[in-house]
Amino acid sequence: MIQLTLGDGMRKKVPTSKQGHKLLVMLAGGATLTPVKALQEGIGFRLSERIREIEKMGYEIERGWFKTAGGARVRTYRLK
Repeated sequence: MIQLTLGDGMRKKVPTSKQGHKLLVMLAGGATLTPVKALQEGIGFRLSERIREIEKMGYEIERGWFKTAGGARVRTYRLK
């Protein structure tokens, strides 16, 4: 299993799937992701499932909402 060292000095497990690894690297870099942004970045359609996989590895994910200009609410995810 690959490990990643975060800013707090903690080493944690890293997903072995290409999509999961890319997602975690983006989140660790401070990105806030939406399902549309994840799709554009090649992470795929199932962002919420990838987020759950990362949480099972011990990472804390902060969820929020973003309101579009058209009034739609979109879920956001970022690493705590």
